[in-house]
Amino acid sequence: MVMPAEPTQSPSVPVAWAGRAGREGLGGERLSGPHDRSQHDAGPTLIEAQHLAKQFGEVHAVRDVSFVARDGEITGLLGPNGAGKTTVMRMISGLLRPDVGQVRVQGIDVHTSPFAARRAIGVLPDGRGLYPRLTAREHLRYFGELHGVDADALSTRIDGLSARLGMAHIIDRRVAGFSQGERMKVALARALVHDPPCVLLDEPTNGLDVMSTRAVRAMVRGLKAEGRCVIFSSHIMQEIAALCDRIVVVVGGRVAQDGTAEELMAATQTQTLEDAFVDCIERQGAA
Repeated sequence: MVMPAEPTQSPSVPVAWAGRAGREGLGGERLSGPHDRSQHDAGPTLIEAQHLAKQFGEVHAVRDVSFVARDGEITGLLGPNGAGKTTVMRMISGLLRPDVGQVRVQGIDVHTSPFAARRAIGVLPDGRGLYPRLTAREHLRYFGELHGVDADALSTRIDGLSARLGMAHIIDRRVAGFSQGERMKVALARALVHDPPCVLLDEPTNGLDVMSTRAVRAMVRGLKAEGRCVIFSSHIMQEIAALCDRIVVVVGGRVAQDGTAEELMAATQTQTLEDAFVDCIERQGAA
């Protein structure tokens, strides 16, 4: 298959989430192992970031970020624009090598064993690049093959994702001319085609209207209900509060607080998560 030189960039848009809790994955296969978990039963640590730092020229994008993300939980990265969230997500996914620090996914070092680690990660990046001359099915098959999915299993998984995400009417159409919602479905299916236990979502609701945001939130809850480890990055405090089991507040490239909403409020001696978030920003600014 010949790949186009440049993918298109499409904004984040709603997706009709058809996932359900229980024993079926998005591809339609029955789940076992780490995916077969209660919605409220958080498992062991799957992603561990240790003292990450990254500098671009004179700009210190990330100075010191450490946290863990567990199986069956949604971990939120909350911070103002420019806090370093996207850079952290790219280091976790292996797209960027940290200047300092280490990332482990299921105990595998992302940067010394990148291919093994990436098999466990599905990424919905901040820029959703799709190839306009490929069909939706060709996108999924191409990325499935890159992840080493068996041909027969891949066909089954693509059909399952198409059914669960409502893609039957677009699965064999070229992406050029797709609506924003259709592109989002392809991007999500692409992130999940290899059935990863860990999913990274970088500001998936950025710029969306209310109904679109509700649809994405339902999607994220569906991933958790399947027992996946989800890292959800956003600068919107209300969104993080509505979705996340644990919250990592990143300000100025550093972790300002890490814990549940209740723990964050207790640590900052505030009554609301919004006040706790503002307190973190103000403390970092005064430091």
